[in-house]
Amino acid sequence: MKYSSTLKILIPLIGLLALFAAGMGLFYQLPGEPYPFTSHRGETVMINARGLYYYDTVSSAAQQQGNDVVTLFVALPLLVVSTWMTLRGSLRGRLLLTGTIGFFLYTYLSMCMLTAFNTLFLVYVAIFGLSLYAFILCMMSFDIEDLPRHFSDRLPRGWIAALLFVIGAFLALTWLGRVLSPIMQNTPPLLDNGITMVIQAMDLSLIVPLAVLSGILLLRRSAWGYLLTSVFVLKAIALGLAVSAMVVNMTLAGTPEGAGIAIPFIVITGLNFMAAVSLWKNVQE
Repeated sequence: MKYSSTLKILIPLIGLLALFAAGMGLFYQLPGEPYPFTSHRGETVMINARGLYYYDTVSSAAQQQGNDVVTLFVALPLLVVSTWMTLRGSLRGRLLLTGTIGFFLYTYLSMCMLTAFNTLFLVYVAIFGLSLYAFILCMMSFDIEDLPRHFSDRLPRGWIAALLFVIGAFLALTWLGRVLSPIMQNTPPLLDNGITMVIQAMDLSLIVPLAVLSGILLLRRSAWGYLLTSVFVLKAIALGLAVSAMVVNMTLAGTPEGAGIAIPFIVITGLNFMAAVSLWKNVQE
């Protein structure tokens, strides 16, 4: 594998730093009681006042800890397994590794931009930076011209592409509804003590276009279609798991306002898992 010597340095650093960051987010606790705070926009929220996410709201802290759960118990094991497979020369392993690093890239970009400043800020920045360069190197490691012949003609490209289009449309409509409402009505947005809509910006600029582009290129049997679809499907599984964990944690924290959105994300997770299995079965080493 090209760039393996560099990735052998970057990937362990990503894994160790993410293990530390997620572990601190879940298990480092300081005594305290949540208290109400009114933002400059007039939105009253409950500040967590406990643990690593002391200055985040109760809702935000619950969501970040949901991400920490997925990082510890899903993403890090996948990182270990996919790295081991990749170093053994497996194409499936390399596709899995690229998608897994994409999860760390997205997650810690959001942690850098969305989490209230805490002592691990530079750790979040380091994981994001390392993941960005590792992701670029993983994408550059593929022989694009040779990649399509490794995928079987039995791969159900049609329904996988349709799934990508549905996910892109779902995210676009969901987030645009939340963004356009305060703009059109000139009312304060629900920011949960944030400054702006970070996740909506990331999804509308990165995830939605990636879903549409991947689906189009897959239908055209483009090499980039196979590669981007493999990355996107794993990202969508992680996204669904993360949102589900967030909702469970928010409910346990007494802020169940996001419970309704869990159902479509659970469905998304299941469908993308089926797509991932189909891709996995139809890759020829």
